Amino acid sequence: MNTSETKIQVRVRAVIIVDERLLCVRHKKDDKFLALPGGHLEFGEDIYEAMKRELIEELGVTPELGKLLYVYNWIRDQTQNIEFFIEVKNGYAYKDVTKLVGTHSFEISEIVLADTRLVDELLPKEVGSLFMQGKLLGDTPLFLYKP
Repeated sequence: MNTSETKIQVRVRAVIIVDERLLCVRHKKDDKFLALPGGHLEFGEDIYEAMKRELIEELGVTPELGKLLYVYNWIRDQTQNIEFFIEVKNGYAYKDVTKLVGTHSFEISEIVLADTRLVDELLPKEVGSLFMQGKLLGDTPLFLYKP
C-alpha cells in the first residue's frame, strides 16, 4: 500500500438519549442510513472540545458531556477512520427536534429520535445492536473494530 495515498480521519459522535430514544441524523435526504451527530476534529482540538463544537454547530445546543463510551476504528478507501463516541447527559435539551438549529444545520437533512424499529438504519451496526440490548451507556469504554 502506498502510504502517500493513505490518510487518517478522526471524528467524534454524540450518544444522546431522549426519552429512551436515540438522537440520530440523516446527512442527505436519499441516505438509507442514520448516523449519530458529530464530525471531524480540527487540528489541536481534543475530543471533548470537538464534540462540544460540533453539537453547537449542528444542533444549536450546548451539550453536557459525559464519559467516553466507544472508540470505533474502521478502514475504507485507503483511509483509517477513528471515531470517539461520547455520552451527552442533557438529552432533555434535544427533545424538540424541530427547534434544533445551529450554524451548520445545513449539513443535516433530518434529525430523528430513533427507537428500536429504526435501529437497522443506524451506522455503525454495533452501536445499533448495543442500543437494542439496552447496553449503549455502558460503564466501561469499548473498542469496536471493523477491518
